[in-house]
Amino acid sequence: MLPDRPTKLVPPALAKMAAWCVCLILVGVVVYFFALIIARLTFVALPVAIALLLTALLFPLTNSLRQAGMRPIYATWITMLVALAVLVGTGWLVGARASDEFPNLVQQVQATARSVQDWLITGPLHLKEAQITGYVDEIAKLVNQQRTAITGTVLSAGAVAFEVLASIVLLLFVTFFLLKDGDRIWAWVLRGFGEVAPRVDRAGRAAWATLSHYVQGTVAVAAVHGLIMGIVLAGMGVPLWAPLAVLIFFASFIPIVGIFFAGTVATLVTLGAKGLVYALIFLGILIVEQQLENHVLQPLIVGRALNFHPLAIILVLAIGGILAGIAGAAVAVPVAAVIYRALPELRHKPPALPPPSHHEVPPDEGSGEEGGGPREAPPQGDAGEAGPQGETGERGGENAGPRREDGRGVDTE
Repeated sequence: MLPDRPTKLVPPALAKMAAWCVCLILVGVVVYFFALIIARLTFVALPVAIALLLTALLFPLTNSLRQAGMRPIYATWITMLVALAVLVGTGWLVGARASDEFPNLVQQVQATARSVQDWLITGPLHLKEAQITGYVDEIAKLVNQQRTAITGTVLSAGAVAFEVLASIVLLLFVTFFLLKDGDRIWAWVLRGFGEVAPRVDRAGRAAWATLSHYVQGTVAVAAVHGLIMGIVLAGMGVPLWAPLAVLIFFASFIPIVGIFFAGTVATLVTLGAKGLVYALIFLGILIVEQQLENHVLQPLIVGRALNFHPLAIILVLAIGGILAGIAGAAVAVPVAAVIYRALPELRHKPPALPPPSHHEVPPDEGSGEEGGGPREAPPQGDAGEAGPQGETGERGGENAGPRREDGRGVDTE
């Protein structure tokens, strides 16, 4: 009776709850220390994470070149050069358009400010010019007060320029070798898991498929989004339409928050350059296009690779932003999607082998006289085909021997 007394003191439900609490505490401690390690190694973890995203995006081109008969090293170099050419071309286009259109933007903003000032004086508000001048002076005073902080920020950014450059170099190296030797690296990793290697392999393949589908679909959706908004801005005659389109493209990689930020910047530029009417028209087009993207493009292109509730996306973005800033917010959602798809594969057991059918000969019954292996089936033309009752042809019946009810031979010795 003594062993039963401790269990009677605690209800079963409370015991199960306590066990779950202990497990959750242990998992929380592990996750906490793992997050500390990742935060400590930010300049290593972030380049590796971004390299995985770039590899998932560029691998279809490398794989196509390999299937065409090209060696892996040449296919990888061509892929990297194509990606570099696209980045350089985009940067040149943005820089050229910005240098040409920035003076025009300043003039248009000044003209819009004068028109707004005239409306405030002569409009229904009937403000005095002295009041407007006072507001402008207060804004200038605030900017001057923050000049020291802005200068310090610029200096601190220059101090970490070397670390950023080192991270970019690491990113390029990791991307190159993942494209070239990704399958060999994965096979080497699997050898360290021993008996659980099949489960890890299934989880890794599911995670890679999810990551590839998410990255390629997101790039396609972001390209469509940036192209449409760039055409709208160019049609309205808004300066810096090319840089704004590129900003909208990159901001689309951060769900919900990114498009809000990029749309706000584009709307403010449109407001300063073209006035309130054009800004409202652009904002309306942006909202309609965003709704079409969320309800048409995302389900069709990305599919169910990222089937998260908006609340889960907001929480994941917040955690990623707290841990690693903008870059952390950019990679937080795909990382969460990969973990969500890989965990079920780690829990599932490997499928059991199907039972042998009645047409197959078991190894212990199909061995020869000396047990040297399975009995070979007679050729099609030499021994006739056995019928439903085990009848054979003329040449096969001579050596067939006695038959059991299931049609197999019986050892007569």
